[in-house]
Amino acid sequence: MDKNEIWAEALIKLQSEVSTISYDLWIKSLEPIDFKNNIFYLSTTSETAKQRLMTLHKGDIYVALTSISDEIKDFVVLDPDERDAYNKNQEVEIQNEQQKFPGMNTFNPKYQFDNFVVGNSNKYVYAACKGIAENPGSKINPLFIYGGVGLGKTHLLHAIGNEVNKRFPDLKVMYCTCDKFINDYVKSLQGSYNSKNAFKEKYRNLDVLIIDDIQFISKAEATQEEFFHTFNDLYENGKQIIIASDRPPREIATLQERLCSRFSMGLIQDIQSPDYETRLAILMKKAQEENYMVADDVQEYLAEHFDTNVREMEGILSKVWFYASLMGKKVATMEDVREALKDHDFSDKQNLTAERIIDCVCKYFSIRRDELVGKKKNKEIVEPRQICMYTMCTLLDMPLLSVGQIFGRDHTTVIHARDKISELIGENSRIKVAVEDIRAMATKK
Repeated sequence: MDKNEIWAEALIKLQSEVSTISYDLWIKSLEPIDFKNNIFYLSTTSETAKQRLMTLHKGDIYVALTSISDEIKDFVVLDPDERDAYNKNQEVEIQNEQQKFPGMNTFNPKYQFDNFVVGNSNKYVYAACKGIAENPGSKINPLFIYGGVGLGKTHLLHAIGNEVNKRFPDLKVMYCTCDKFINDYVKSLQGSYNSKNAFKEKYRNLDVLIIDDIQFISKAEATQEEFFHTFNDLYENGKQIIIASDRPPREIATLQERLCSRFSMGLIQDIQSPDYETRLAILMKKAQEENYMVADDVQEYLAEHFDTNVREMEGILSKVWFYASLMGKKVATMEDVREALKDHDFSDKQNLTAERIIDCVCKYFSIRRDELVGKKKNKEIVEPRQICMYTMCTLLDMPLLSVGQIFGRDHTTVIHARDKISELIGENSRIKVAVEDIRAMATKK
């Protein structure tokens, strides 16, 4: 259990143990800030609140916490000044630990598990990343994450690094891009490092290696050889490896078969485009973090029209707020949206519906609508039907249940069709061309 889960359970116990007034005044506002070395750290709103808590409810809190986890031996309550000093000291400690190891990276502190918005599109990859951060090298190894640009892969990679550094400050953790790995390897061959051994020391003397954009390794055959040996060395010594890409291993061009096999030994997990509810939650979180005052209809509009790239969506929100603040407004409205997005064209998205996709599939395969959505199971109909389901899943913000209802089937059939076509795209060029052609037909103005 992490600190938030432990404290959530403790609150339930405390609510039944103390008076309603005490709970509302002193306990409800407590926030968990850390849990390490068997000590649970809490933060309160003021020095007065801390004094009242320790006078009236120290025993209650101790009993609640220790009854939840045997690892908790004590707890500490910090007032705001003490909390700030504690957090600053933690940052210094982490930096000092990282400086002990040449090549260790400082992870972006903005990227944490706590501020990653979880939805249906990313809940499995989030769970996998969180599990690795809590217990690196034990269960899932390697973890291979793939997905499009701006969907949160880098956020999760940095969140793993930040969490591992907090939980296990003695572990050597490195994040690097594939380009950085390639450049370092080339420099080692040119003698920019004292020797090739220095390169090996940097990348193989690790507890956790996190490497991003591995698809770029396909252009460097000699580097593939070196990475293969680096991977083997880390894996055989029980070290954790996390890899991210924009595509699954089998779709990385010219990737050596033995590397592809290594990447597939653990868990391969995709991160998909977020659904509407998740996009809206992401925008609300971004506005809260950046102190943007934005009207609800603005966030709803952006969540509706930016459905593939979270990074772009957040950038547009910042742009909208910039226009509003430039005009001296306290709240961004749809007027600011129109000004910020005057060069964008959303006509394709607005015209894209399930019926449009069905029409395109029927025209492409020369079949009737009643055949496509009917019960026939011959290959000439089943394949177009699965492609239609896949296209709806990837282009529309429709729940799987709703997609299934169009075809008179349940959501598990839709999942099977989506996953099967997704797999065939990487193996069958005919299927890949058909999907691309139908997508182009559906989104064409």
